[in-house]
Amino acid sequence: MTAELIVYMRTQIALEIESILPFDETENVHRAEALAWVASGAGLCRLAKPATPPTHLVAYFAVTDGQKILLVDHKNAQLWLPTGGHVEAGEHPRVTVTRELQEELGFSAAHEIGPPQFITATTTVGLTSGHTDVSLWYVVHAAQSQAIDYDQTEFNDVRWFDFADIPFERSDPHMRRFVEKLKAGLASGSSAFASP
Repeated sequence: MTAELIVYMRTQIALEIESILPFDETENVHRAEALAWVASGAGLCRLAKPATPPTHLVAYFAVTDGQKILLVDHKNAQLWLPTGGHVEAGEHPRVTVTRELQEELGFSAAHEIGPPQFITATTTVGLTSGHTDVSLWYVVHAAQSQAIDYDQTEFNDVRWFDFADIPFERSDPHMRRFVEKLKAGLASGSSAFASP
């Protein structure tokens, strides 16, 4: 990548992070730390599996119909997670969402991918634990009737959960907070969370 492209992508990623309105103090801290990390000049994208560099950018996307959320039983993490993936060098995180949605679930969003709605910094667990994922959480709207062709090499299963029935004890440590923010956004009619 050229120096100009690197600066451009850092700016775009910083704008994505700046667009997030923190839900609580934890998210406020994660947002501030992520902005400092982006501004530091450190590598943002994973160059080699599992952890080079040890902190890297991820785009999660929560597929929801407004009442339920689609989660995958991730083989490596051994958790029920939203789908997502590592942002590749030179790739805008919204492009990551579009690419990973097709790769992991076998469909395309029926709407333009909007800005992220949540940010977290998490030390990973599972078979390749120990690195830090800085995760931008996006929202993708789809009906439960949406045909899904999930990546069986990466996931054991895929399932729609009522918000109240999510197995939080076997999920991302920030899932409960994200769902609370998602429910609040849906209840308020916020255009950021509403189905297009």
